[in-house]
Amino acid sequence: MDYAVFKTGGKQYRVQPGDTLDVELLPNEIDSIAEFDQVLALSDGGEVTIGAPLVEGAKITAQVLSHYKDRKLMVFKIKAKNRYRRKRGHRQTYTRLRIQDIELNKPRAPRRRAAATAAPAEADGGEGSN
Repeated sequence: MDYAVFKTGGKQYRVQPGDTLDVELLPNEIDSIAEFDQVLALSDGGEVTIGAPLVEGAKITAQVLSHYKDRKLMVFKIKAKNRYRRKRGHRQTYTRLRIQDIELNKPRAPRRRAAATAAPAEADGGEGSN
């Protein structure tokens, strides 16, 4: 697979095997494997598969490298002439991942049954016909 687009934490990411990326905090342990099945698009040798809305049978596996907090952002609110001031900080939590593999398990086509002999329809119409 060349690349894939998947969704986690309300955001979409375009990844290739070997990429390192930061996503919203995941509940997985460090050095464990995280699997993502919400794959929106795949590219394999120039052939692009776009899901409707998801690609059936596609899965992305990634190794959890670390969990961390981003730098602090200051949120300051003020209303003029009312002595209203609020100062708060926010630190977003992230999980750092290394993409290991992009898989596409194509669903099997349904088997066709051999032509079964159907019961002959009643010729006279029987009950229930109008």
